[in-house]
Amino acid sequence: MFNCTSLLYSDHGLKAMITRSIRFNEVEEVITTGEVIKSYLTDKPYPSYLLLKFVNGRPLHVVIAQNDETNECIIVTSYEPDPNIWLPGFKEKNEFL
Repeated sequence: MFNCTSLLYSDHGLKAMITRSIRFNEVEEVITTGEVIKSYLTDKPYPSYLLLKFVNGRPLHVVIAQNDETNECIIVTSYEPDPNIWLPGFKEKNEFL
């Protein structure tokens, strides 16, 4: 999916993975084969993307920022989407909440 020459993990990204029991290989799977469900092209310092992938039946969202000049991807955060907030399929938030 993304052509990342390297993955960099933000402090928040690492803490989120630890507290939510998300493994490095799961994050990498989301980045390489997941679906972009939201783009934040005006984010600074780099555009960022919300990705979705079901890994071993578990839905995972990963937010990455990509430096287009170096192709480095920065993992901003990762989490299992809350079914009380997200519509079935976890691609859209429930707008009535």
